Amino acid sequence: MKPLVSIIMGSTSDMKIMSEAAKFFDELEIPFELNALSAHRVPDKVIEFAENAHKRGIMVIIAGAGGAAHLPGVVASSTILPVIGVPVRSSLSIDGWDSILSILQMPAGIPVATVALDGARNAAILATQIIAHTDSSVRKKLEKFKQDLKKKVIQANEDLKKENFKFRV
Repeated sequence: MKPLVSIIMGSTSDMKIMSEAAKFFDELEIPFELNALSAHRVPDKVIEFAENAHKRGIMVIIAGAGGAAHLPGVVASSTILPVIGVPVRSSLSIDGWDSILSILQMPAGIPVATVALDGARNAAILATQIIAHTDSSVRKKLEKFKQDLKKKVIQANEDLKKENFKFRV
């Protein structure tokens, strides 16, 4: 089985957040790989990874990083694959804003799709939506996931009807 998605992070300290993407892919049974690559410490390895990812069958790259979060941009500059950036709130972070802006404010020609701070699960969902355009089995899994989301909201409203309050009308 070959991975369709590559999840990378600036360091293993980002794993707590990035594991949410991995859990989503496990839920939907989508093969992925998981690696730590630092744009600052091993830039040559990051570029080599990005230049060759498509040759290994990778369809989407999810790149999470905190602080001066250059990893998603460096990867996007070296591949034609879609890159989804996950800004990660880190111990060195300025409340996450440095990560958000480092990923969000890319120059023209080097797009990085950016999800919310610590939004690795949404990054996985977006990656799945991209893959679903060309893979009918993934599309079916994603459709079921979306239907299950609807069912949860409907059930939540049914559960709320059972809550009693004196002035509820």
